[in-house]
Amino acid sequence: MHNNTAQYLILVLVLHVFFSQVIKIIINIEIMVRKFLFILIITVQLNSIAFAQFRKYSNEFLNIGAGARAMGMGNANLSSVEDATAGYWNPANLMNVKDNLTMSIMHADYFAGIAKYDYLSVAKPIQNNKRVLGFSFLRFGIDDIPNTLFLVQPDGSLNYNNIQTFSSSDFAALFSYAQHLKKVGKLDLNAGANMKIIRRKVGHFANAWGFGLDAAVSTRGKNWSAAIMAKDITTTFNAWSFNFDDKEKEILYLTKNDIPVKSTELTAPRIAVGGSYNFKVNKKINLLTEANLDFTFDGKRNTLISTKPFSIDPHIGIEATIKNTIFIRAGITNFQRGLADADTLNQKKVWISQPSIGAGFKIKNATIDYAFTNLANQQNPLYTHVFSLKFNLLSKLNPFKKKNPFASKLPSNKKSSFKTPVRKPANFPNRNLPNKKPVPKKSGKSDTPTIRMHF
Repeated sequence: MHNNTAQYLILVLVLHVFFSQVIKIIINIEIMVRKFLFILIITVQLNSIAFAQFRKYSNEFLNIGAGARAMGMGNANLSSVEDATAGYWNPANLMNVKDNLTMSIMHADYFAGIAKYDYLSVAKPIQNNKRVLGFSFLRFGIDDIPNTLFLVQPDGSLNYNNIQTFSSSDFAALFSYAQHLKKVGKLDLNAGANMKIIRRKVGHFANAWGFGLDAAVSTRGKNWSAAIMAKDITTTFNAWSFNFDDKEKEILYLTKNDIPVKSTELTAPRIAVGGSYNFKVNKKINLLTEANLDFTFDGKRNTLISTKPFSIDPHIGIEATIKNTIFIRAGITNFQRGLADADTLNQKKVWISQPSIGAGFKIKNATIDYAFTNLANQQNPLYTHVFSLKFNLLSKLNPFKKKNPFASKLPSNKKSSFKTPVRKPANFPNRNLPNKKPVPKKSGKSDTPTIRMHF
C-alpha cells in the first residue's frame, strides 16, 4: 500500500515538472512568435514606404555603359571584362588585372552632340596580385541649356537678353575593391564591391548627393566565365535640395508650375547575371560569346520580359579576336515595344532593339576601341560614336625587376644547360669509383675547394 502511494506521488511530481516545462516552452514560443510578427510587420511597413519612394528610372545615367568594347557588344560584358572598366561592370573581375597599373578613358556624344558622356577608370593590383584597388569617375551632362524664366516681360513682350544658360550634369565616383576568396576545385572564386558617391546638379536650381553599394562574385574556367552582380544593394538614395529666389518663385507661381521642396529619391536594387564562352577557331582566331540578363524589381518596365515582380533585359554580344591584336565585335540589347514609324494612327506596336558593332586594335600596351550604335529608333536612328583607350602603365619602367643576364645569349626555344655547381660533403662516396673507406677530415681548412659565383 505504501509502495503504491509512493509511486503515485512520484508520478504526480514527474507529471507536474513535465507539464511545467511544457507550459514554459509554449510561453517562450508565443513570445518569440509575437516578436517575429512585430519585426515582420515593421519590415513590411518600411518596405512599403521605401517602395513608395522608388523611382523607376532613377540614376539611369549609371546604366549607359563604360568602354567601347562593351558598347560594341551590346553591353554584354559582365563576365568577360578584364581591364579597369571592371570597376563599373563587375568589381570582382578586377582580379583579371595583373601586375601593372591599368587605365581606361572614354568619350561619347549623344543626341548629335547635345549630351556628352565621359568616363575614366584606374585599377592597381596589390599584395602580389591577391587584391586589386580601382577607381572610376563618370560624367553625363548637357551644357548650355537656355533659361527662359525671364524671357516674357510683364507687358507680354519678349526680351531675349534675359535668356541665360545653365548645365545639367550627373557625376559618379566609384571606389572598387576585389580579392581572391578561395579555390573551389580547379576554379578561382573572386569577389568585389563598389562604394559609389553620386552628385547631380541642375544649374543653381537643384542639386543632390547620393550614396550606394554594389557587390559581385565571379569565377572562370578554361574557356568559360560566369559572374553575378548586385547593384544598389542598399537601395541607393539621392537627397535633393532646391534653391529658387523670390523672383523665380513668383514666375513659377504665375505660370502655374509647382515649386519643388526637399525630397529623397531611392534607386531599387537590381541583379545582373552573365556568362561567356571562348571558342578557339584555330591558332590565330578566337570567338567569344557572352549573354547577360538584367533583373529589375521596381515594377513593370518596357523590356523583353516584363512582369509586376520583376523585369528582364537581355544583352547579347560576340567578339572575334585575331592574333590577339585585332578585335571585331557585334551585339544587341534594349529590346522594347514601340510604335511603328510607318503607322500614322499610332496604334501598331512592334519590337525594336539597339544593335551595335565595334572594333579594336592593340598596339603593345595600348588598345584603341570603337563602337557604333543607335538609341533604339526605327527609321531615324540617332547614331552614336564611342571611342575609348586603355593601356597598361609601368610595364617597362620598373627598374627593380631582375633579369637573367644570360637570357639574351640563350636561344628563345631552348632551356639553359648551365647548372650551378653543388658542393658535396668531404666524406660523400663517389659512386663511379670503388667503395673505399672515407678519408678522415684534416684539422684546419677543408680540402674541398670553395666555389663562388658572381653575376
